[in-house]
Formats: sequence, C-alpha cells, structure tokens
Amino acid sequence: MSWLLGAVGGFILFLYGIVPTFQPSYFHRIYAAYGGIFIVIALLWSLIFEGIVPDIFDITGAAIACAGVAIIYYAPRKGEEKLWSNL
Repeated sequence: MSWLLGAVGGFILFLYGIVPTFQPSYFHRIYAAYGGIFIVIALLWSLIFEGIVPDIFDITGAAIACAGVAIIYYAPRKGEEKLWSNL
C-alpha cells in the first residue's frame, strides 16, 4: 500500500511541475518570483515555528534572491508593454 501512496504522490508532484507550464503567461518569471518568495517564507517558517533566527548569510542570500526576482520580473523587455503603462 505504501508504494501506491508513493506513486500517487510522485504523480501529483509531476503534475505540480508540469501543469503550470501550459498557462498562457510568462511562466519563467512567475516561477522565479515563486522561488524568491519560497526562500523568504522558509526563513520565516524557521524563525516562527522552529525558533531558529536567520543569520546574516541567510538574510543576505534572501535579499540577493529577491533582488534577482525583481530584475527578472520587472525589467523592461523589447516588444513588451512598459511597466506601469496603465497608470
């Protein structure tokens, strides 16, 4: 029975990784933003639920990751609408 649960779990993880790629959007940018947020949430989780205070390297790494997310997500590209063009 445990192998069946493992197979079902593996298939669900497979779908979790594959299905979003079929969305009509800039998936790579959305996924990068998700990765940056995941890093920050992981550090908050360890602080709140495990009582482990992030050190300077944790915070620096998370800040670098978030800066990378901002560059990937918000940098203007040729042929695309400019950021905040609706304002």
